[in-house]
Amino acid sequence: MAETEFNARGVRIERFLRSVTRAGQVLIKDGRLELLTSNGREIDSAPVQSVRAGKPWFADEDQAMATVNGTRYRLTLAQQDAAAPAAASGGAAGRFLDAIRSARGRAGEG
Repeated sequence: MAETEFNARGVRIERFLRSVTRAGQVLIKDGRLELLTSNGREIDSAPVQSVRAGKPWFADEDQAMATVNGTRYRLTLAQQDAAAPAAASGGAAGRFLDAIRSARGRAGEG
C-alpha cells in the first residue's frame, strides 16, 4: 500500500456554486483522488488518470477546479498539506496540481 501523496484538510468543496462542505478533505492516495466530508464520508472519487484539474486564471492561489466523474468541483485549499514544505511556491492549489501530475506519472509507470 502506497503512502498518501497529498492530504489537505479544512477544504471548502463547492459544486455548481453550492457548498458541499466547508471543512472537507482532499486526498490523493494509491492513484486515486478522493473528496471527503469533514466526517470522512466520500463525496466523490476517481482514478487520477480520469480527473481533470486546473487553476482558473481568475482564482486565488488557494483555489483549484477539479472535474471528477463528470462533476465539476471548486476546491478552496486554505490548509497546507502536512507533507508539503512550508516554503513551497504556487500556494495550496499549486501543490494540489503538482500532486495530481505526480500521481498520474506514477500510475503510468505500472
